[in-house]
Amino acid sequence: MNGKVWLIGAGPGDVELLTLKAVRALGEADVVLIDDLVNREVLQFAKVNARVIKVGKRGGCRSTPQAFIERRMVQLACEGLTVARVKGGDPYVFGRGGEEVETLTRAGIVVEVVNGITAGLGVPAALGIPVTHRGLSKGVTFVTGHTAFEASDTVGLNWKALADGGTTLVIYMGLSNLGAIVSALLKAGMKASMPIAVVQEGTLPTQRSVVGRLDQIAGAVARAALASPALVVVGEVVRFAHSIALQDTERKSA
Repeated sequence: MNGKVWLIGAGPGDVELLTLKAVRALGEADVVLIDDLVNREVLQFAKVNARVIKVGKRGGCRSTPQAFIERRMVQLACEGLTVARVKGGDPYVFGRGGEEVETLTRAGIVVEVVNGITAGLGVPAALGIPVTHRGLSKGVTFVTGHTAFEASDTVGLNWKALADGGTTLVIYMGLSNLGAIVSALLKAGMKASMPIAVVQEGTLPTQRSVVGRLDQIAGAVARAALASPALVVVGEVVRFAHSIALQDTERKSA
């Protein structure tokens, strides 16, 4: 009999944001395929004798081919093993979870997705930014900046719609294209003074961020030497950045 595959979202980084279901699924796995960006502290919830396979995927670095990962999951499940495929964030938000479910289903493998807190929600919250706020943002739009300017990107992004949409814009994997993203938004009509935040390693103790104006952010990020993984948040709600930390400081000093 075939085994089973769990596609587990490990959240944006902080191990305490892992869900109870993710903890249970990790505890059932014979083999854990873990992405490079996942906090290794999650492995404390795996079985002592579980086999751990690193399947690195990090922007700008050599990555494990997606086709190999999918073949490996099928192979292990066909051996009757329970497999945990652990990804950062949520498997269905820029996590290629849909592709993996398709592959496993075609192979006759039972697969279950365990949702995780996606970086687009968890990281802004760690900075005190609500992605929606009455009177400021009527919604939130998630996009990827990784392939936005590549010729192979056949879908493309409607920058005019993004600039005029009235929603908070959350851009995953946008650091390497930050200058081009800023230029595209300004050209599409977004105001130069629009608040924007760039957050590196959000929710972790190593979190770093730069908050400023749209037209000045690229230079500020370069001076701060922020590195991937980083998330970009654009919108009026960014004015709330750091507010939680400031309130905590004020309470402690009162």
